[in-house]
Amino acid sequence: MRYHVLACDYDGTLATRGQVDAGTLASLDRLRGSGRKLILVTGRQLPDLMEVFPRLDLFDRVVAENGALLYTPSDRTERTLAEPPPEAFVTALRRREVRPLGVGRVIVATWRPEESAVLETIRELGLELQVIFNKGAVMVLPSGVNKASGMDAALAELRISRHNAVGIGDAENDHAFLARCECAVAVANALAPVKERADLVTAAARGAGVVELIDRMLACDLADLAPRLERHLIPLGEAGENEEVRIPPYGVNVLLAGTSGSGKSTFATGVLERLSERGYQFCIIDPEGDYDGFEGAVVLGDGTRAPLVKEAIDLLDRPDRNGVVNLLALGLDERQAFFDELFAALLELRSRSGKPHWIVIDETHHLLPAKWSPTPRTPAKTPHGLMLITVHPDQVGREALSWVDLAVAIGESPAETLGGFAAALGESTPPVGTAPLATGEAVAWWRHPERTPVRFRSIPPRSERRRHLRKYAEGELGDNSFYFRGPEARLNLRAQNLQIFLQIADGVDDETWTWHLRNGDYSRWFREKIKDRSLADEAERIEQAAELSPRESRARLRKRVEERYTGSA
Repeated sequence: MRYHVLACDYDGTLATRGQVDAGTLASLDRLRGSGRKLILVTGRQLPDLMEVFPRLDLFDRVVAENGALLYTPSDRTERTLAEPPPEAFVTALRRREVRPLGVGRVIVATWRPEESAVLETIRELGLELQVIFNKGAVMVLPSGVNKASGMDAALAELRISRHNAVGIGDAENDHAFLARCECAVAVANALAPVKERADLVTAAARGAGVVELIDRMLACDLADLAPRLERHLIPLGEAGENEEVRIPPYGVNVLLAGTSGSGKSTFATGVLERLSERGYQFCIIDPEGDYDGFEGAVVLGDGTRAPLVKEAIDLLDRPDRNGVVNLLALGLDERQAFFDELFAALLELRSRSGKPHWIVIDETHHLLPAKWSPTPRTPAKTPHGLMLITVHPDQVGREALSWVDLAVAIGESPAETLGGFAAALGESTPPVGTAPLATGEAVAWWRHPERTPVRFRSIPPRSERRRHLRKYAEGELGDNSFYFRGPEARLNLRAQNLQIFLQIADGVDDETWTWHLRNGDYSRWFREKIKDRSLADEAERIEQAAELSPRESRARLRKRVEERYTGSA
């Protein structure tokens, strides 16, 4: 199940003129019966809401005051999510005779055309407050507080990711929380800008529109809307000019295969970085300790201490945390049993909460070998959101290989890699071609739906770029160093990295500097040794600018190097 929670606006969405009809209430009850959660997100103050809507018990959380107050109906507890309004502000509004004037735990509310007086008062008192409009309503809240921030607090308490949430609303103040949801829905009576940004507009208005949405959630978990959610696609790389290779963040399984040292971990790191940036949770099962330094993930286990299944599940119960489960301390004879237990527990956690969104299995041929079969605890339904990484796809269990939707081959022999994968499944080898792959290139073959394999250049991970920057800016380049020799090789000054290069460049005489410049030595070094074509092209333009003095050409080249390396490193 992808969508575990429905976040719903009240006025104009659930309610018509403040009232919710019996059919809508029954539909909300049916959704709860499916195991999903309900969050009510409203601009109303809580006492007012309780007076007009006695069925708050249907909801797991209520976000009131436009994001400033969180209420739990099951135990009737309240939690303010921001500071109350300054007394001086409320007093000043009353002095101005702003009417009506509602003051909640945090929110201060009135109606148009009183916004002018409100804005003038905020300006006069020098307050950091924001004004939010909702049709005719004018709401004043601390900066950064809105329905999205309130919904985030509710989801955090429920331990559910926003990527497993559907939101439905109708007005200006719903934009923020709808944008945070994986799927945004507008009822038929919604304002035009809300409809324009929604993934779905219901045919019916208000409560009937909510019923329509719930019926679709119960029927197919909104699987039919997946093609509309292109904004969530995760880029893998570029296959040509303006042609991206992308994967959906939900519902697919990826095989990443290639020869040893071909860059599989680098490729996987880049994909996981982009998933993490967007808030999708992942768990890496790491037999060899290759992901211990992954930024933004908590590592469980090391070379001396084995991880525990329970601690992994406890860690991932919070949607804002990613995990790496290091198996190094487990003996080879212990790993299979531990993996089977962990894998089943992760899939059970996902069935309850929708997370982790991705499970990465490194060295898959060891953990899902040819003889592997699901344990009694493994759900019968085909799992999704798997990234299987292996040198030997032909040694992975056939059932596990049958799960794969996209196979990505890296390394010197993509045809051989994909051929081994296809042969293990008893399928024909896809037409890959025999041309070798350059560093950073890969071949993608979609099996479901089947497409012709495409060669593409992968996007390097940020962490790899930072290592790259440090290496060239501050590291030891050895045989790839630059040597300032000058005409007739009178000098032999070695620059073992870019920082030393800049230091020596500032100190050598103009004749030596210009001799290398006119010979194109700087651009050649950047292109052949630093492997930075863009910097090489910029250096070449400086080398060809005969009107530049040695001082000017030094300054321009220094600026280009510092922009790309020393500043970033």
